[in-house]
Amino acid sequence: MRLSDRTIRSVLKPTVFMASLVPLLYLMWAGLSGALSANPLSDLTNETGVWTLRFVCITLALSPLRRLTGWNGFIKFRRMAGLYAFFYGTLHLLTYAIADRFAGLEQASGLVEAIAGGRLPAEALVASTARAMARSIGEDIYKRPFITLGFAAWLTMLPLAITSTAGWIRRLGGKRWNRLHRLVYLTGILGPLHYWWLVKADVSRPIAYAAAVAVLLSARIYWSRARRAAVRRVGSAEGEGRRKEYLSALRTYRPTTVAAVSRAPRRE
Repeated sequence: MRLSDRTIRSVLKPTVFMASLVPLLYLMWAGLSGALSANPLSDLTNETGVWTLRFVCITLALSPLRRLTGWNGFIKFRRMAGLYAFFYGTLHLLTYAIADRFAGLEQASGLVEAIAGGRLPAEALVASTARAMARSIGEDIYKRPFITLGFAAWLTMLPLAITSTAGWIRRLGGKRWNRLHRLVYLTGILGPLHYWWLVKADVSRPIAYAAAVAVLLSARIYWSRARRAAVRRVGSAEGEGRRKEYLSALRTYRPTTVAAVSRAPRRE
């Protein structure tokens, strides 16, 4: 597959960008038209979480796809896929925070009434609501393991989203930036665990996502080991070449020491 950078930038990337918004647009339409279930907030929470996992898997799949197909253009979509994973993960977190935590606060009704009436809520009300929200979410993270895992998965995506720009690559340097962005592997592990612990009964979908992540990470491990082995082989070959050149020069200038050098143990 051969496509110019201009075609990828002006045609493919905008198309993929808009296609990635389709799940959100569908959820908005379903919510407004009443097409969701009797528990619409649960539907929104579940669907945004599932799409987070899907985009994490897509992000992890792009490098293997490049290696298998030989098309380097896949890498140009990796940042977009990762940012959409963070986007849907943030929507998932906000839906939980508003529907599950905020709705149960004593201050919720007063804050909603003020906003609905076109008034700015009092500063004391906003401050007390923020403190109560933080306390409620903190207690939930501490007491409920699946919330702990989900919040941890979101935290692993946060620095990746912040440092996704070219400016941050320059600030951190390529090697440090690449090491930091390996956090996505941890995201891929925590996400299915969070999903599995949440559903408890029918775990077929969490297992499917966990299997996909396992295959993708295993492929990366295999190719990483193969690359290191190839580097060692090249290094050994270069070292052997340098040794032969040295012996050849030594044979010219100090022939009596060639035999001793040839018998010297080789460094692996």
